[in-house]
Amino acid sequence: MAESAREPRRRRSRAEYERGLYDYHDPTAGIGGAAPTRSALTLRLWLAGFGLVFCAGAAVFFFLAELPVFGTVLTILAVIAVVDLMWVAHRKRRGEPG
Repeated sequence: MAESAREPRRRRSRAEYERGLYDYHDPTAGIGGAAPTRSALTLRLWLAGFGLVFCAGAAVFFFLAELPVFGTVLTILAVIAVVDLMWVAHRKRRGEPG
């Protein structure tokens, strides 16, 4: 069992997030395995922002065109984009790299 698995959960410091958190242990890392992955938070932030603008604009268009089903679907997608934006902003604010 890994050393960190035996320790009780504690709040991580900003420095730990800035350094980057380790992924799972890859036993083949020294033999040519992939490096630990890191989240592309900035890219995810931009994509969520684009999705929000696009879905909100398209929803308005569909509601004005009297197609409420499509407008409702796009409104739901816009709300999902807002939630994703808030979550990514929270992760970046606490210092995660990406």
